[in-house]
Amino acid sequence: MADTPELLYHTTLVVYDGSRDPTNRSRSAFILGTHTSLAAAKAFSTTALQGLGYKPSDFLEYHVKEPSSQEEDWIFGDGVVVYAKAFSGEEFAVGLDTTPNDQGFAGAADGTLILQGISSDHNPAHHLHYVLQTKVDYDQDRCRARRCSGTDMSAFKSTEIQGCFLKRADAIKAAKQCLKSAGYEFAQYDERNDLGKEDDWPFGEDVLVHAVSQTGENYAVAVRTISGAHQKHDKKNCGH
Repeated sequence: MADTPELLYHTTLVVYDGSRDPTNRSRSAFILGTHTSLAAAKAFSTTALQGLGYKPSDFLEYHVKEPSSQEEDWIFGDGVVVYAKAFSGEEFAVGLDTTPNDQGFAGAADGTLILQGISSDHNPAHHLHYVLQTKVDYDQDRCRARRCSGTDMSAFKSTEIQGCFLKRADAIKAAKQCLKSAGYEFAQYDERNDLGKEDDWPFGEDVLVHAVSQTGENYAVAVRTISGAHQKHDKKNCGH
């Protein structure tokens, strides 16, 4: 029997490039799945990289946080469930995040989403559109890079899920209001009408808003999908 939970549990993927310079590494965040129970989300998260076509042997390092793991022994950060480092130096952090179920999505007994007009399967919520807000403080990033060994994933947490929507148009509308409703003052504010590649838009094809605060923090608001994450980071597409 379906019910409407108060919270949604998202499996996140943060990918860092393989640059040897820790002060100049690109960072990208994606959603790999959404569930209506924490247990279902945890179970999915532990094998999420396998869902992208990877095996533990594909990585130089591969760590999974076990239920019995002590917090003080887990060096990869709060919320991170799986950490993997490729032989190329690229790093993957699979984690969990929680948001209110503002859209009133229904959930099945096994914790998967039931989306109106879309049949539920074992690859949950592939049709949802997620609004992600990333904040980058370059001074703090450089400071952390000098202090960290490269495995302290808590230093990498700077993306927040602002919402998930069934309709693309609703996600785009929410993304454009994201920073405006926060009441920030900006030295620079760039916004465009739609997603996609544009020669004069340097901030990424899934970014709708880019802004710089009066104190130098950079913000980017993107609309991303689970299928988009697979297109970018499936093993068959990346050549790992």
